[in-house]
Amino acid sequence: MTRHVLMLDLVDDPALIQRYEEWHAAGEVPVAVVASIRQAGIAAMQIFRSGPRLAMILDVTADFDPAAKAARDAADPDVQAWERLMDGFQQPLSWAKAGEKWTPAALIFDLAAQP
Repeated sequence: MTRHVLMLDLVDDPALIQRYEEWHAAGEVPVAVVASIRQAGIAAMQIFRSGPRLAMILDVTADFDPAAKAARDAADPDVQAWERLMDGFQQPLSWAKAGEKWTPAALIFDLAAQP
């Protein structure tokens, strides 16, 4: 299992942040979106928030292919509808590459690697 950590910011508006959290409550994310995530080889996904900053943690299987998932998502009208909805809440980090929504975070400390 491989772990990926991705980050982005929400629009810094308390009402929008509350609504974003409501959209992510158990049972609120559309079934087709959850199915797309699981079918891609994402075994576990969590999103954490501190202020307007989000950190998404993905544990993926060996067959996870981000490019293949992106291509499937681009062709899936349910996933695209979800992404358009989320675009109203989300904004890329200021250092994100052009067209990059979620920015990968670099691992800089691992307790397991310490003597």
